[in-house]
Amino acid sequence: MVEDNFRHKGKRQQLVKTVTRKGITDKKVLEAIGKIPRHLFMDSSFEDHAYQDKAFPIAADQTISQPYTVAFQTEKLEIEKGDKVLEIGTGSGYQTAVLCELGAKVYSIERQRELYKKTKNFLSKIGYRPKYLSFGDGYKGLPEYAPFDKIIVTAGAPYVPKDLLGQLKIGGRMVIPVGTEVQTMTMFIRKSPKEFDKTEFGQFRFVPLLEDKN
Repeated sequence: MVEDNFRHKGKRQQLVKTVTRKGITDKKVLEAIGKIPRHLFMDSSFEDHAYQDKAFPIAADQTISQPYTVAFQTEKLEIEKGDKVLEIGTGSGYQTAVLCELGAKVYSIERQRELYKKTKNFLSKIGYRPKYLSFGDGYKGLPEYAPFDKIIVTAGAPYVPKDLLGQLKIGGRMVIPVGTEVQTMTMFIRKSPKEFDKTEFGQFRFVPLLEDKN
């Protein structure tokens, strides 16, 4: 495994300054970005790209999200220690690690078997232990573990899955990028069994949220 040295730590601090300039203010989120060795989540030959504020390709035609996007979604969730969080799209595990770093109990679903196996093994190696990692269809969520305090979707959804809204507890919040070519970051706060407050933020670009694991 690639080491985490002073050079990496220095680059992380520069990355923290970059996302701060872009408007991220949550100190706990910024601390997590500054602590997690993002270069370990990428192929070592691309290490120089790890602390640039941009997405980068990983296995199975997926990407490791742009650090600002990770920070933005995480900040909107307002994670409290002990929150039960459903993550749709484990991917490289970087967002998972940020949630774990904030003290969340993370339940995560990945549709790509190759990524699921690789990330499950990798996260435990570097000391991050989500409560549950699943290979499956993110549109369906994890009803057996619901309700969740927070839900984060890390891929572009053409529509908002009703199953996910149904697995959110009263008072809980979900952050999801909605759209096809370009997505609008959208937050839902559940007010009652049938009532949700909806807030839309800016536009982002994500890989598509795929249905069906078969």
